[in-house]
Amino acid sequence: MFRAMRRSAQALPKEECEAVLRRRGEGVLAVSGDEGYPYAVPVNYAYEDGKILLHSAKAGHKMDALRRCDKVSFCVIDEDTVVPEEYSTAYRSVIVFGRARIIEDRAELLRRLDEIAVHFVKDGPEARRVYIEKYIAGVAVVEITAEHITGKEGRLLQQQRL
Repeated sequence: MFRAMRRSAQALPKEECEAVLRRRGEGVLAVSGDEGYPYAVPVNYAYEDGKILLHSAKAGHKMDALRRCDKVSFCVIDEDTVVPEEYSTAYRSVIVFGRARIIEDRAELLRRLDEIAVHFVKDGPEARRVYIEKYIAGVAVVEITAEHITGKEGRLLQQQRL
């Protein structure tokens, strides 16, 4: 169903793909947008229990697209450094294909918002709860369950590992 990576020698093992997803906090979500046009949007996210969690306004292009089609692609760039003398870049990235679910249950929404917030705010749980309660009426949480994950690392970073 999903294509094999063409340069399989550069593939990251699953554990490293998950490490990249845990390490980063920003990625690009791609959905099937209006009139069949792809729509890719940068988002902040958290990776918890094998799921990508992101928050959003309840209305807008992204949410409309997710309500129409739950299939998504999500990309994270972990490293991307131009190395002029090599005419190359030192890069590492992960792509996730999966299904998105908009969380509707209030208790689950509160729990998932806290899981996201803890990645970005170092305040304690009570301060996060107060902030979340203040804005929850206008916030949605999307949970992406991965169906296929691939990661790739350029040869320059592979050589640094050796």
